[in-house]
Amino acid sequence: MVQAIVFLPLLGAILAGLIALVGAHARNPSGDEVEHHGDHGNGAHAHASDTINEDASVIHETHHEPGDGHDGHGPAEPPAAGSRAAELITTGLLFVAAALSWMTLVDVGFMHHDARIQLMPFIFSGDLQVWWTLRVDTLTAVMLVVVTTVSSLVHLYSIGYMDEDPNRPRFFGYLSLFTFAMLMLVTADNLVQLFFGWEGVGLASYLLIGFWYQRPSANAAAIKAFVVNRVGDFGFALGIFAVFMLVGSTDFETIFHAAPGLTGKTINFLGWHADALTLTCLLLFMGAMGKSAQFLLHTWLPDAMEGPTPVSALIHAATMVTAGVFMVARLSPLFELAPTAQAVVMFFGATTAFFAATIGLVQNDIKRIVAYSTCSQLGYMFVAMGAGAYSVGMFHLFTHAFFKALLFLGSGSVIYAMHHEQDIRNMGGLWKKIPYTYAVMMVGTLALTGFPLTAGYFSKDAIIESAYASHNPFAVYGFLMTVVAAGLTSFYSWRLIFKTFHGEPHDEHHYEAAHEAPLWILIPIGVLAVGSILAGFPFKELFAGHGIEEFFRESVKMNPHIIEEMHHIPATIAFLPTVMMVVGFLISYLFYIQRPYIPVQLAKEQPGLYQFLLNKWYFDELYDFIFVRPAKWIGYQLWKKGDGFIIDGFGPDGVSARVLDVTRNVVKIQTGYLYHYAFAMLIGAAGLITWFMFGFGGQ
Repeated sequence: MVQAIVFLPLLGAILAGLIALVGAHARNPSGDEVEHHGDHGNGAHAHASDTINEDASVIHETHHEPGDGHDGHGPAEPPAAGSRAAELITTGLLFVAAALSWMTLVDVGFMHHDARIQLMPFIFSGDLQVWWTLRVDTLTAVMLVVVTTVSSLVHLYSIGYMDEDPNRPRFFGYLSLFTFAMLMLVTADNLVQLFFGWEGVGLASYLLIGFWYQRPSANAAAIKAFVVNRVGDFGFALGIFAVFMLVGSTDFETIFHAAPGLTGKTINFLGWHADALTLTCLLLFMGAMGKSAQFLLHTWLPDAMEGPTPVSALIHAATMVTAGVFMVARLSPLFELAPTAQAVVMFFGATTAFFAATIGLVQNDIKRIVAYSTCSQLGYMFVAMGAGAYSVGMFHLFTHAFFKALLFLGSGSVIYAMHHEQDIRNMGGLWKKIPYTYAVMMVGTLALTGFPLTAGYFSKDAIIESAYASHNPFAVYGFLMTVVAAGLTSFYSWRLIFKTFHGEPHDEHHYEAAHEAPLWILIPIGVLAVGSILAGFPFKELFAGHGIEEFFRESVKMNPHIIEEMHHIPATIAFLPTVMMVVGFLISYLFYIQRPYIPVQLAKEQPGLYQFLLNKWYFDELYDFIFVRPAKWIGYQLWKKGDGFIIDGFGPDGVSARVLDVTRNVVKIQTGYLYHYAFAMLIGAAGLITWFMFGFGGQ
């Protein structure tokens, strides 16, 4: 059953890929032409404002999603042959995998039927012996449910959303490949196999973010995601090397059994005798910082919005960004023995939760607001990991997948209705035009802000309680940052709702033409709305209560006291997140419904702060100054001075050129006239006689 869950998406990706190749060949038999469609098909809008600063490579905010033919800018490009078949095959296989995943969760989580399925040998070289093995425990089963459920709904949604894109087989092939890579990651039984899935989701995200490759901004965003993740993955690879050096194996069972014996050991790292477990865990967490877009390695995540909306939902809810959280939970036996590393995890998690929430306050692109919300919520998950409450972090990952996918896909429905307009300043009053989308977006917003009895209420509050109860050195910092972030989250979430669905329409033309999306789009967001409510209370005891030990068993190594201490915190602390949620709502209501002139006035009175937040704390500009420009300068110097002046100057343009010049002049002597040769012989003979006459020859 597990093999089917993992490999059905791969089968769908292969079939969709073959359909895409056949369709591409049929449309362009010569294979040597690339058509660029500027204002329809899968190209950019004629009025898209996507630009790239040539010096900074900073992607400027866009307020239009590329037209899929809905925008009326000319006739849509005809779809590739087999598009419908590719859609139905990949979506059908994903729904089968999702059904099997829920069955697996029941079988493993409740029936305790854990499994390790050995498939085939992978790498056998000296001491390094790696098998392809599927590890199925409760942690894996939870991730299988999250990945396949959200992915299957995203596939179904994409049938409607991408309905006039001419390259649908390629898109669905990429989606299924993305899902397969994530499934390989969560079922890995060793670090090498996990790294295979880790890099697989990186590759798939690159392909999907840059899906509309005719747009420079999409290509730049894809490259940015890939490069930033390389930074994190370099640390992750070093962490894997360190584990193998210490233990002699990459197999999880071997590592976990050997872990207690590693306490007190040191590694000579660049002359610094570092604690072995602390250094290893920090290097591994560096990988998680890249994949899960934590503070300092977060810059790729908002720019990932350049991809189609279904891609944003899949990346932000179920696949790539959750990989880092899962990895820390999987390696919890190591992190539990490295309290310093746990402190670092909590620090970065809390900082990310606050930092991303502040940026979300002033963003105007509907998808970027939700993107920064994802960044902030991932910070919450790492706070729980730092507190040793790994199951609580997984609980928020589980609930967040539903309401975050709902918010992204709901935003896509709004964008669809508004003819690919993404700027919330150009919306308003849409609740009358798209009431169903409004209702499900309300559910998603309530869950995100932690409204009582929604899924987010149970998981987010549990994280804040775990930070308060933790004995981590950054526990107070983590608690304060997450509480403040709860208020900020409520503010910007309701700001999005009020500016999009309430007030007066700002674009009458698009407002009048607005209408609900087709059923392909409405059914998935309806299912996710149900999940945003039901994913909370029924699972509370299993993830954050007294049922953890029986449900998760050996799949995570919890801090032994954290859950008990969470249940004995003061009532005022427990209610604080809810109070912050209400305060955020009231301020947002005051600013955007009752007195909409206040935020405009505040922005004018505090231009420095407003620009600081609007420009995302200037991280893009800072990295451009510190890394991008020096790298470009070095590259330019190596090109012009190293390659051009030295290599070409002394090579093809130097010695080689002089040899050619000499030979060109020498060949002029070879004229073919007899008297020329006789004259040359005469000069030679005269020279030889002269030499002998002056006595040189005699000596």
